[in-house]
Amino acid sequence: MNSSRSLRRRAHVLTAVATFAIAGTARAETSAWQQRIEPDGVTKRDTPKKAPPAGPTVKSQAIDPKAAPTQAIPGAATTPSLKPSFATPLGPATAPAGSAHAKGAAGGDPAYEAFDQGQYLTALQLAEQAAKAGDPQAHTLIARIHAEGLGVPQSPKTAATWYARGIELGDVEAAFGLGLFYAEGKGVSQDFNEAGRLFEKAAATGHVLANYNLGLQFLRGKGKPENPHRAFKHIEYAAERGVVAAQFDLASLYSTGTGTANDAWEAARWLRKAANSGHTEAELQYAIVLFAGLGTAPDQQLGAKFFRSAAEKGLPLAQNRLGRCYAYGKGVALDPAEASKWYLIAKANGLDDDVLAEVYKKLPKAEKLKAEKAAEDWRDRSLIQ
Repeated sequence: MNSSRSLRRRAHVLTAVATFAIAGTARAETSAWQQRIEPDGVTKRDTPKKAPPAGPTVKSQAIDPKAAPTQAIPGAATTPSLKPSFATPLGPATAPAGSAHAKGAAGGDPAYEAFDQGQYLTALQLAEQAAKAGDPQAHTLIARIHAEGLGVPQSPKTAATWYARGIELGDVEAAFGLGLFYAEGKGVSQDFNEAGRLFEKAAATGHVLANYNLGLQFLRGKGKPENPHRAFKHIEYAAERGVVAAQFDLASLYSTGTGTANDAWEAARWLRKAANSGHTEAELQYAIVLFAGLGTAPDQQLGAKFFRSAAEKGLPLAQNRLGRCYAYGKGVALDPAEASKWYLIAKANGLDDDVLAEVYKKLPKAEKLKAEKAAEDWRDRSLIQ
């Protein structure tokens, strides 16, 4: 097994991260963000030699669905949510530099090898043997197996016990895992203060996702005193190391001047990173930024591409905006039938638009039927994807 795969499997023995979601006006993923860390564990900064002046102040406001896509639409990024929420499981992530699970990973571990191969009972047996010998990481692997019910009945309480033992032996991932449990009230009584203590313990070692969650706690004063400046630093740390949700959130902090100076250029830069990684909400917001020229040069063609990507993923506002692009011929060729198709799709998802409705009504009967069929076909495909 190569070292990079070993790092992935040993470092991220957890499959969930608690996120105090930064929700906003057009939130599509308030509590189900999928996140990942770039393969090298670090996202390189791409700041030019001389940064351009900060663009106009970008404030979080509702986006008017009736505005043309060329207008300077406010809402380039979203504002912090008043209510924390927790994410669904995320995919594999690399080890933060210096984490316990990054050390000696290249040598392999029988229990983790078996786990990677889906041999969960074998992995459990081998991990239990290693745990008897005092292996901290074995305790954490046992906790994960019980937490997810892999080959055994799911038991968060049992998992919490094993995480606690792993913490006593110094395993960072165990601290992060139990922190998630306290944040979610899973296997233990919900306790944001204890979650914060454990996140801070893991964050102090450089654990990327622990830093992110800790930052979100400081942002909303949930388990930690509200402190936007500390929140900014922890979220920035995670964003620079490839946590896509943190990149999106960092853009929000820059756009609203939360914990840092308002900086539309930095907001656009971090939105671009998150959008390029496929974050649906970031794709929508970055497309708006590109059309409005907020903190970056206007680029309608690229903006339309991001609207399309977010629209194809089912975001109603992006579907509406893409319809507007076709209705006005901005970033794409003028196409009333295609505009009507996306209008019908967005309308079926709860977002109506008087202007696009007029475009649809003026279509010849044959074109109208074509648009209706295209919208229906799109909805059918989306149901089976």
